[in-house]
Amino acid sequence: MQNNRSLFNASKLLLLIMLGLSVFQANADTNGELEKTQCDSRKQFTYSWSFMESCDFTPRGGSSKGVAVTLDPETHPGWLSLQQEGISNFEKDRRAILAMSGAYRVSFDFLETVGFTTDYTPSRPYQSWGTEFVYVAEDSGDYISLQHVMVMYFMQDDGSVSDPMVMKHWRQDWQFQKRDLFVYAGNHRWQHKNLNADEVKGTWSQAVYQVDDSPRYESFGIWQHNDSFSSWLSAKTWRPLPRREGSVRDDYQVLEGTNRHTILPNGWVQEEENLKLVLDSNGKVAAKVPYLAKELGLARYERIIDHDFSTGDDYWQKSAQFWTDVRDVWRETISASNSIVINKKVDGNFMFMPFFAKAQSLVDGQAYNSNVSKTEIKKMLSPFIKVE
Repeated sequence: MQNNRSLFNASKLLLLIMLGLSVFQANADTNGELEKTQCDSRKQFTYSWSFMESCDFTPRGGSSKGVAVTLDPETHPGWLSLQQEGISNFEKDRRAILAMSGAYRVSFDFLETVGFTTDYTPSRPYQSWGTEFVYVAEDSGDYISLQHVMVMYFMQDDGSVSDPMVMKHWRQDWQFQKRDLFVYAGNHRWQHKNLNADEVKGTWSQAVYQVDDSPRYESFGIWQHNDSFSSWLSAKTWRPLPRREGSVRDDYQVLEGTNRHTILPNGWVQEEENLKLVLDSNGKVAAKVPYLAKELGLARYERIIDHDFSTGDDYWQKSAQFWTDVRDVWRETISASNSIVINKKVDGNFMFMPFFAKAQSLVDGQAYNSNVSKTEIKKMLSPFIKVE
Protein backbone atom coordinates (compact mmCIF):
# COMPACT_ATOMS: atom_id res chain seq x y z
CA MET A 1 0.00 0.00 0.00
CA GLN A 2 1.29 3.44 -0.91
CA ASN A 3 2.37 5.38 2.16
CA ASN A 4 -0.07 8.28 2.00
CA ARG A 5 2.07 10.25 4.46
CA SER A 6 4.50 10.90 1.59
CA LEU A 7 1.89 12.02 -0.92
CA PHE A 8 1.55 15.70 -1.67
CA ASN A 9 -1.03 16.58 -4.31
CA ALA A 10 -0.55 19.25 -6.92
CA SER A 11 -3.02 21.70 -5.44
CA LYS A 12 -1.18 21.72 -2.12
CA LEU A 13 2.13 22.21 -3.95
CA LEU A 14 0.72 25.13 -5.88
CA LEU A 15 -0.61 26.72 -2.70
CA LEU A 16 2.73 26.29 -0.96
CA ILE A 17 4.80 27.86 -3.73
CA MET A 18 2.31 30.66 -4.37
CA LEU A 19 2.58 31.66 -0.75
CA GLY A 20 6.33 31.38 -1.08
CA LEU A 21 6.65 29.67 2.25
CA SER A 22 5.82 33.06 3.75
CA VAL A 23 2.93 31.63 5.72
CA PHE A 24 5.32 29.77 7.98
CA GLN A 25 6.32 31.89 10.94
CA ALA A 26 9.74 31.30 12.46
CA ASN A 27 8.54 29.68 15.64
CA ALA A 28 9.60 26.06 15.34
CA ASP A 29 11.15 26.10 18.79
CA THR A 30 12.64 23.51 21.08
CA ASN A 31 9.73 24.09 23.43
CA GLY A 32 7.16 24.71 20.69
CA GLU A 33 5.99 27.96 22.31
CA LEU A 34 5.42 31.33 20.65
CA GLU A 35 6.57 34.33 22.64
CA LYS A 36 3.68 36.71 23.35
CA THR A 37 3.98 40.43 22.67
CA GLN A 38 1.89 43.33 23.88
CA CYS A 39 -0.06 43.41 20.60
CA ASP A 40 -0.46 39.62 20.65
CA SER A 41 1.60 39.30 17.50
CA ARG A 42 4.82 37.59 16.60
CA LYS A 43 8.36 37.93 17.83
CA GLN A 44 10.07 41.19 16.95
CA PHE A 45 13.60 41.71 15.78
CA THR A 46 15.96 42.93 18.50
CA TYR A 47 18.12 44.62 15.86
CA SER A 48 15.33 46.77 14.46
CA TRP A 49 13.80 50.25 14.07
CA SER A 50 13.48 51.28 17.71
CA PHE A 51 11.07 54.20 17.30
CA MET A 52 8.50 52.53 15.10
CA GLU A 53 5.22 51.32 16.57
CA SER A 54 5.94 47.65 17.17
CA CYS A 55 2.63 46.36 15.84
CA ASP A 56 3.17 48.27 12.58
CA PHE A 57 6.48 46.50 12.17
CA THR A 58 5.32 42.95 12.84
CA PRO A 59 7.33 40.54 10.68
CA ARG A 60 5.53 39.13 7.67
CA GLY A 61 4.55 35.48 7.91
CA GLY A 62 1.75 33.23 9.11
CA SER A 63 0.98 31.58 12.41
CA SER A 64 1.88 27.94 11.80
CA LYS A 65 3.91 26.01 14.35
CA GLY A 66 6.35 23.22 13.80
CA VAL A 67 6.77 20.28 16.11
CA ALA A 68 9.42 20.48 18.82
CA VAL A 69 12.87 19.45 17.65
CA THR A 70 15.98 18.28 19.47
CA LEU A 71 19.24 20.08 18.79
CA ASP A 72 22.24 17.82 18.31
CA PRO A 73 24.36 18.12 21.49
CA GLU A 74 27.43 16.64 19.81
CA THR A 75 30.00 18.52 17.77
CA HIS A 76 29.41 17.82 14.10
CA PRO A 77 31.92 15.28 12.68
CA GLY A 78 32.19 17.43 9.55
CA TRP A 79 33.37 20.31 11.70
CA LEU A 80 35.86 18.09 13.49
CA SER A 81 37.26 16.91 10.16
CA LEU A 82 38.12 20.52 9.35
CA GLN A 83 40.39 20.64 12.39
CA GLN A 84 42.58 17.80 11.15
CA GLU A 85 46.20 18.87 10.75
CA GLY A 86 48.18 18.36 7.59
CA ILE A 87 45.37 18.54 5.04
CA SER A 88 45.52 20.84 2.02
CA ASN A 89 43.47 24.02 1.65
CA PHE A 90 41.59 22.34 -1.21
CA GLU A 91 40.61 19.44 1.05
CA LYS A 92 39.60 21.85 3.83
CA ASP A 93 37.40 23.68 1.33
CA ARG A 94 35.77 20.42 0.29
CA ARG A 95 35.14 19.37 3.89
CA ALA A 96 33.59 22.76 4.68
CA ILE A 97 31.17 22.41 1.77
CA LEU A 98 30.29 18.81 2.66
CA ALA A 99 29.76 19.85 6.30
CA MET A 100 26.62 21.68 5.14
CA SER A 101 24.90 18.34 4.46
CA GLY A 102 22.67 16.68 7.05
CA ALA A 103 19.56 17.37 9.14
CA TYR A 104 18.69 20.93 10.20
CA ARG A 105 16.21 23.27 11.78
CA VAL A 106 16.40 26.47 9.75
CA SER A 107 15.34 30.02 10.59
CA PHE A 108 15.20 32.78 7.98
CA ASP A 109 15.31 36.47 8.96
CA PHE A 110 15.41 39.47 6.61
CA LEU A 111 15.36 43.11 7.69
CA GLU A 112 15.82 46.43 5.91
CA THR A 113 18.37 48.47 7.86
CA VAL A 114 19.00 51.55 5.68
CA GLY A 115 16.75 53.56 3.35
CA PHE A 116 18.08 55.75 0.52
CA THR A 117 14.97 57.72 -0.51
CA THR A 118 13.63 60.92 1.04
CA ASP A 119 10.20 59.40 1.71
CA TYR A 120 11.58 56.05 2.87
CA THR A 121 9.49 53.81 5.12
CA PRO A 122 11.04 50.49 6.16
CA SER A 123 9.46 47.41 4.69
CA ARG A 124 8.13 44.92 7.21
CA PRO A 125 10.73 42.30 8.14
CA TYR A 126 10.38 38.71 7.03
CA GLN A 127 10.69 35.60 9.17
CA SER A 128 10.25 31.98 8.18
CA TRP A 129 11.36 28.54 9.29
CA GLY A 130 11.80 25.00 8.12
CA THR A 131 13.18 21.57 8.91
CA GLU A 132 15.18 20.19 6.03
CA PHE A 133 17.74 17.60 5.07
CA VAL A 134 20.65 18.57 2.84
CA TYR A 135 21.68 15.66 0.59
CA VAL A 136 24.95 15.32 -1.32
CA ALA A 137 23.53 14.97 -4.83
CA GLU A 138 26.93 14.80 -6.55
CA ASP A 139 30.58 14.80 -5.49
CA SER A 140 33.31 14.47 -8.11
CA GLY A 141 36.16 16.06 -6.17
CA ASP A 142 36.25 19.59 -7.53
CA TYR A 143 32.46 19.71 -7.94
CA ILE A 144 29.89 19.21 -5.15
CA SER A 145 26.11 19.53 -5.45
CA LEU A 146 23.95 19.86 -2.32
CA GLN A 147 20.18 19.39 -2.55
CA HIS A 148 17.88 20.75 0.19
CA VAL A 149 14.65 18.81 0.82
CA MET A 150 12.10 20.13 3.33
CA VAL A 151 10.27 17.70 5.63
CA MET A 152 7.98 19.70 7.89
CA TYR A 153 5.39 18.71 10.49
CA PHE A 154 2.82 21.26 11.69
CA MET A 155 0.92 21.53 14.94
CA GLN A 156 -2.83 21.48 14.25
CA ASP A 157 -5.44 23.52 16.11
CA ASP A 158 -6.60 20.40 17.94
CA GLY A 159 -3.07 19.68 19.19
CA SER A 160 -2.38 16.86 16.75
CA VAL A 161 0.60 16.72 14.41
CA SER A 162 0.08 16.91 10.65
CA ASP A 163 1.35 14.42 8.12
CA PRO A 164 4.77 15.45 6.78
CA MET A 165 4.97 18.09 4.10
CA VAL A 166 7.78 17.04 1.74
CA MET A 167 9.13 19.46 -0.85
CA LYS A 168 12.29 19.71 -2.90
CA HIS A 169 13.79 23.06 -1.92
CA TRP A 170 16.81 24.96 -3.29
CA ARG A 171 20.09 23.53 -4.56
CA GLN A 172 23.65 24.80 -4.29
CA ASP A 173 26.47 23.67 -6.59
CA TRP A 174 30.11 24.30 -5.73
CA GLN A 175 32.94 24.11 -8.28
CA PHE A 176 36.66 24.74 -7.86
CA GLN A 177 38.27 27.42 -10.04
CA LYS A 178 35.28 27.70 -12.39
CA ARG A 179 35.80 30.28 -15.12
CA ASP A 180 32.39 30.33 -16.81
CA LEU A 181 29.64 31.61 -14.51
CA PHE A 182 25.97 31.89 -15.48
CA VAL A 183 24.79 35.10 -13.84
CA TYR A 184 21.57 37.07 -13.56
CA ALA A 185 21.48 40.18 -15.78
CA GLY A 186 18.02 41.54 -14.97
CA ASN A 187 14.69 41.36 -16.83
CA HIS A 188 14.44 37.57 -16.37
CA ARG A 189 17.68 37.07 -18.34
CA TRP A 190 20.73 35.02 -17.37
CA GLN A 191 24.02 35.18 -19.29
CA HIS A 192 27.56 33.86 -19.23
CA LYS A 193 30.31 35.70 -17.40
CA ASN A 194 33.86 34.62 -18.23
CA LEU A 195 36.67 34.98 -15.69
CA ASN A 196 40.39 34.64 -16.28
CA ALA A 197 42.57 32.03 -14.61
CA ASP A 198 44.15 34.51 -12.20
CA GLU A 199 40.75 35.71 -10.97
CA VAL A 200 39.56 32.23 -10.02
CA LYS A 201 42.81 30.83 -8.62
CA GLY A 202 42.01 29.11 -5.34
CA THR A 203 38.31 30.08 -5.48
CA TRP A 204 35.09 28.09 -5.41
CA SER A 205 32.00 29.18 -7.30
CA GLN A 206 28.58 28.74 -5.75
CA ALA A 207 25.59 28.45 -8.08
CA VAL A 208 22.13 28.55 -6.48
CA TYR A 209 19.07 27.03 -8.16
CA GLN A 210 15.31 27.27 -7.69
CA VAL A 211 13.06 24.40 -6.61
CA ASP A 212 12.65 23.38 -10.29
CA ASP A 213 16.44 23.50 -10.85
CA SER A 214 16.31 26.68 -12.93
CA PRO A 215 19.23 29.04 -12.23
CA ARG A 216 18.96 31.78 -9.62
CA TYR A 217 22.42 33.29 -9.08
CA GLU A 218 26.10 32.41 -9.18
CA SER A 219 29.25 33.95 -7.74
CA PHE A 220 32.72 32.97 -6.55
CA GLY A 221 35.00 33.48 -3.57
CA ILE A 222 37.72 32.01 -1.37
CA TRP A 223 37.21 29.85 1.71
CA GLN A 224 38.95 31.09 4.86
CA HIS A 225 39.72 28.61 7.64
CA ASN A 226 40.71 29.13 11.28
CA ASP A 227 40.26 27.30 14.57
CA SER A 228 36.91 29.00 15.26
CA PHE A 229 35.13 28.71 11.92
CA SER A 230 35.43 28.26 8.16
CA SER A 231 33.86 30.95 5.99
CA TRP A 232 33.29 31.71 2.30
CA LEU A 233 32.37 35.18 0.99
CA SER A 234 31.03 35.73 -2.52
CA ALA A 235 31.80 38.57 -4.87
CA LYS A 236 28.99 41.05 -5.50
CA THR A 237 26.24 39.45 -7.53
CA TRP A 238 22.79 40.19 -8.94
CA ARG A 239 19.77 38.08 -8.02
CA PRO A 240 16.13 38.12 -9.11
CA LEU A 241 13.63 38.97 -6.41
CA PRO A 242 12.94 35.96 -4.18
CA ARG A 243 9.35 34.87 -3.56
CA ARG A 244 9.31 36.63 -0.18
CA GLU A 245 9.85 39.95 -2.01
CA GLY A 246 8.31 39.36 -5.43
CA SER A 247 4.96 38.58 -3.84
CA VAL A 248 4.74 42.00 -2.14
CA ARG A 249 7.10 44.39 -3.99
CA ASP A 250 7.16 45.73 -7.56
CA ASP A 251 9.19 48.92 -7.02
CA TYR A 252 12.60 47.35 -7.64
CA GLN A 253 13.93 44.58 -9.88
CA VAL A 254 17.24 43.21 -8.54
CA LEU A 255 18.86 42.23 -5.26
CA GLU A 256 22.53 43.20 -5.51
CA GLY A 257 24.76 41.89 -2.77
CA THR A 258 27.07 39.38 -1.22
CA ASN A 259 26.53 36.00 0.32
CA ARG A 260 28.60 34.47 3.15
CA HIS A 261 28.55 30.85 4.34
CA THR A 262 30.12 30.09 7.73
CA ILE A 263 30.62 26.56 9.07
CA LEU A 264 30.21 26.10 12.83
CA PRO A 265 30.55 23.20 15.30
CA ASN A 266 26.75 22.78 15.44
CA GLY A 267 25.70 23.74 11.92
CA TRP A 268 26.20 26.64 9.56
CA VAL A 269 24.99 30.16 8.82
CA GLN A 270 24.23 31.96 5.58
CA GLU A 271 24.44 35.76 5.70
CA GLU A 272 23.26 38.13 2.98
CA GLU A 273 23.95 41.85 2.58
CA ASN A 274 21.70 43.16 -0.18
CA LEU A 275 20.91 46.42 -1.94
CA LYS A 276 17.48 46.77 -3.56
CA LEU A 277 18.24 47.94 -7.09
CA VAL A 278 15.90 49.64 -9.59
CA LEU A 279 16.24 49.01 -13.33
CA ASP A 280 14.73 51.17 -16.06
CA SER A 281 12.49 49.92 -18.88
CA ASN A 282 15.59 48.93 -20.87
CA GLY A 283 16.94 46.79 -18.07
CA LYS A 284 19.66 49.30 -17.19
CA VAL A 285 20.40 50.63 -13.71
CA ALA A 286 18.09 53.58 -13.07
CA ALA A 287 19.84 56.94 -13.52
CA LYS A 288 18.11 58.53 -10.52
CA VAL A 289 17.99 56.85 -7.10
CA PRO A 290 19.05 53.40 -8.32
CA TYR A 291 19.04 51.93 -4.81
CA LEU A 292 15.99 52.00 -2.53
CA ALA A 293 17.24 50.27 0.60
CA LYS A 294 19.77 47.97 2.19
CA GLU A 295 18.68 44.62 3.59
CA LEU A 296 20.42 42.14 5.87
CA GLY A 297 19.51 38.46 5.77
CA LEU A 298 20.39 35.60 8.08
CA ALA A 299 19.64 31.90 7.71
CA ARG A 300 20.69 29.71 10.65
CA TYR A 301 21.05 25.99 10.00
CA GLU A 302 21.12 24.21 13.37
CA ARG A 303 21.82 20.48 13.43
CA ILE A 304 19.01 18.37 14.85
CA ILE A 305 18.52 14.72 15.80
CA ASP A 306 15.52 12.38 16.04
CA HIS A 307 13.47 14.27 13.44
CA ASP A 308 11.70 11.87 11.06
CA PHE A 309 13.09 12.57 7.59
CA SER A 310 12.08 9.15 6.23
CA THR A 311 9.53 10.58 3.78
CA GLY A 312 12.18 12.95 2.47
CA ASP A 313 14.62 10.06 2.11
CA ASP A 314 11.96 8.12 0.19
CA TYR A 315 11.21 11.10 -2.04
CA TRP A 316 14.85 11.75 -2.85
CA GLN A 317 15.72 8.08 -3.42
CA LYS A 318 12.86 7.57 -5.88
CA SER A 319 13.14 10.88 -7.75
CA ALA A 320 16.93 11.45 -7.68
CA GLN A 321 17.57 10.09 -11.19
CA PHE A 322 14.88 12.34 -12.63
CA TRP A 323 16.39 15.40 -10.97
CA THR A 324 19.84 14.32 -12.19
CA ASP A 325 18.44 14.32 -15.72
CA VAL A 326 16.87 17.75 -15.15
CA ARG A 327 20.29 19.07 -14.10
CA ASP A 328 21.88 17.51 -17.19
CA VAL A 329 19.33 19.08 -19.53
CA TRP A 330 19.89 22.48 -17.91
CA ARG A 331 23.67 22.11 -18.27
CA GLU A 332 23.31 21.27 -21.96
CA THR A 333 20.91 24.16 -22.52
CA ILE A 334 23.11 26.68 -20.71
CA SER A 335 26.27 25.47 -22.45
CA ALA A 336 24.66 25.90 -25.88
CA SER A 337 23.37 29.42 -25.17
CA ASN A 338 24.70 32.95 -24.97
CA SER A 339 21.86 33.90 -22.65
CA ILE A 340 18.49 32.54 -21.54
CA VAL A 341 15.28 34.37 -20.68
CA ILE A 342 13.20 32.48 -18.12
CA ASN A 343 9.54 33.19 -17.38
CA LYS A 344 8.31 31.30 -14.33
CA LYS A 345 4.62 31.61 -15.28
CA VAL A 346 3.19 31.27 -18.80
CA ASP A 347 -0.53 31.21 -19.67
CA GLY A 348 -1.40 30.73 -16.03
CA ASN A 349 0.92 27.74 -15.64
CA PHE A 350 3.88 27.72 -13.27
CA MET A 351 7.20 26.32 -14.43
CA PHE A 352 7.79 24.16 -11.37
CA MET A 353 4.48 22.27 -11.58
CA PRO A 354 5.22 19.69 -14.33
CA PHE A 355 8.58 18.92 -12.71
CA PHE A 356 7.06 18.40 -9.27
CA ALA A 357 4.25 16.31 -10.76
CA LYS A 358 6.72 14.07 -12.60
CA ALA A 359 8.87 13.60 -9.49
CA GLN A 360 5.79 12.72 -7.44
CA SER A 361 4.71 10.14 -10.01
CA LEU A 362 8.03 8.37 -9.48
CA VAL A 363 7.56 8.45 -5.72
CA ASP A 364 4.14 6.88 -6.35
CA GLY A 365 5.77 4.00 -8.24
CA GLN A 366 5.85 4.97 -11.92
CA ALA A 367 8.66 3.36 -13.94
CA TYR A 368 11.40 5.66 -15.20
CA ASN A 369 13.47 5.79 -18.40
CA SER A 370 16.19 8.45 -18.54
CA ASN A 371 16.38 8.61 -22.34
CA VAL A 372 12.65 9.14 -22.71
CA SER A 373 12.57 11.52 -19.75
CA LYS A 374 15.25 13.87 -21.09
CA THR A 375 13.12 14.47 -24.17
CA GLU A 376 10.14 15.05 -21.89
CA ILE A 377 12.15 17.47 -19.72
CA LYS A 378 13.06 19.56 -22.76
CA LYS A 379 9.37 19.77 -23.66
CA MET A 380 8.56 20.82 -20.09
CA LEU A 381 11.10 23.65 -20.30
CA SER A 382 10.20 24.85 -23.78
CA PRO A 383 7.22 27.13 -22.94
CA PHE A 384 9.13 28.88 -20.16
CA ILE A 385 12.55 29.60 -21.64
CA LYS A 386 13.93 31.50 -24.62
CA VAL A 387 17.48 30.57 -25.60
CA GLU A 388 19.46 33.41 -27.15
